[in-house]
Amino acid sequence: MDIPDENDATTSNKTSKKPIYTEFSQQDLPAWKPILTPGWVIATFFVVGVIFIPIGLATVFSSESVEEVVLQYDESCLPTSHANDAVAYIQSDSTNKTCVTKWTVEHRMEAPVYVYYQLDNYYQNHRRYVKSRNDKQLWSKANEGETLNCYPEDKTNEKETIVPCGLIAWSMFNDTYKFVSNNKNLTVNRKNIAWGSDRRSRFGSDVYPKNFQNRDLIGGGRLNESIPLNEQEDLIVWMRTAALPTFRKLYGKIEVDLEMKDEIEIVIENNYNTYMFGGTKKVVLSTTSLMGGRNPFVGTAYLSVGGLSLFCTIIFILLYVIKPRPIGDPSYLSWNKNPVGIK
Repeated sequence: MDIPDENDATTSNKTSKKPIYTEFSQQDLPAWKPILTPGWVIATFFVVGVIFIPIGLATVFSSESVEEVVLQYDESCLPTSHANDAVAYIQSDSTNKTCVTKWTVEHRMEAPVYVYYQLDNYYQNHRRYVKSRNDKQLWSKANEGETLNCYPEDKTNEKETIVPCGLIAWSMFNDTYKFVSNNKNLTVNRKNIAWGSDRRSRFGSDVYPKNFQNRDLIGGGRLNESIPLNEQEDLIVWMRTAALPTFRKLYGKIEVDLEMKDEIEIVIENNYNTYMFGGTKKVVLSTTSLMGGRNPFVGTAYLSVGGLSLFCTIIFILLYVIKPRPIGDPSYLSWNKNPVGIK
């Protein structure tokens, strides 16, 4: 008669750490495991090319249908007498900043015609610049005294709070544009140019500008102290900072058609100082299409990927016909065999 070993009894009483066999623990759940045969590869490239090329063509044609004109004015609006001291000219309160330029409409532009200002070499994405604001202050009058992160534009010399505080608001764009056609002013609608979510959720209806641009350090535009921040749409547009050093921001909309060969006189107030850091200023007039404004990159990307896919399709077909390779038997693949489980 065999006497049971004491160690075996102790071991059997212990909980086993070995996982229970299930399809999940052994990774035997059903899954799609494609086999990349030449037929599948050729068909995939062909389908991608057939889908992407029409989308790319439609996007390119849509982009090309957009009428757009870009007029740079920072140099043309600088008087020849101040060509060598542009910074002193733009900072002086006594110099006349009004500039008039003419433009002839080359192609008919259907309303609405969007007016943008474009700045180059302007780094709104700088870390210290982006942080120089206080969202609590912008949203609620109860937080009017909040000036965290706003230094040096946080308080006046008399220690009074600046609303809105911070360098972003302080440097707001302040050039103005007026358009005249056939001796008639073209009204530029500056309403509804900001994101609705910004007006509703980021800028308060009970917060009014206070002590803004009212000290020795003067920056960009000024604000009407009788209008709440959620209605100061030029400020709201400016404070949505750009990610790249070249950017456009919406200035307004011309809500009448501009006919071909119309003479448009643009009266510009050249106030914003881009001369100090070598930036440029441009005014942009553009229509839109179903795809938005002019952006040839998206269509070009679709065409490039689609064309490359069709090119690969042709290459793989030629290789498969001219120099085919023997295909292995997929029944020998591990996932095609009957799994041997632990019962």
